[in-house]
Amino acid sequence: MSAPRVYQTEAIVIKRVDLGEADKIATLYTPHLGKLRAVAKGARRPQSKLGGHVELLTHSQMMLARGRNLDIITQSQTLDSFSPLRNELWRISCGLYLAELVDHFTAERIENPPLFQLLRETLSWLCQAKEGELLLRYFELHLLHYLGYRPQLYYCVRCRSRLQPRVNFFSPADGGVLCPACKEGQPLARPLSVNALKAIRLLQNSDYSLSSKLKVDGELSAELRQVLREYISYLLEREVKSIALLDRLKELEFAG
Repeated sequence: MSAPRVYQTEAIVIKRVDLGEADKIATLYTPHLGKLRAVAKGARRPQSKLGGHVELLTHSQMMLARGRNLDIITQSQTLDSFSPLRNELWRISCGLYLAELVDHFTAERIENPPLFQLLRETLSWLCQAKEGELLLRYFELHLLHYLGYRPQLYYCVRCRSRLQPRVNFFSPADGGVLCPACKEGQPLARPLSVNALKAIRLLQNSDYSLSSKLKVDGELSAELRQVLREYISYLLEREVKSIALLDRLKELEFAG
């Protein structure tokens, strides 16, 4: 039985590019169809009924028609515009980072409902968060889990011995933590403090209501950020572009 020509789905817009003079191609992340690209015809015209409903980082209920190359968005109704994100540069920058991670890590048309829920909930939490660093680390770790890249944080990934409460080493190539003995000959493994290991474990194994209570000072926050950034860059084999803006905002925060 062939798929219906017209279908409905929830979707979060994670990327948009111009097409021609009036159209846009929207990259959508959906709960049951995974990532897909679709054309929003006339979305750039001022009077367009679609325009506001296919804005970047908008959660909408959409109706689409299957096309030869790309499907076409025929109707869209906003469910949540996450409007507080658009009022502060650091909030929207964090949101764009989340969207870029999902875009880079996922292939088209591969269903992953938990990842859709994680993205939707994290964007909602980001609207209310007092600062975004801990929330970004939470998102990164849970995204890695849902995509099959959950780092091993309890046993040495080489010798399988249980990690002791001392400085160990995180190895992106091995997908987890090395004990000091196994670190030899692994120049890319970076030191991981006891507090950082505890924090990553808590973030990995807890829901956000508990994770948000974690107290993290500037030094520990920087360590967590660097460890996960290196792991993500290793997996993607590229840098995430939106990181540059997040870093610049962090510099301005410290300068102020």
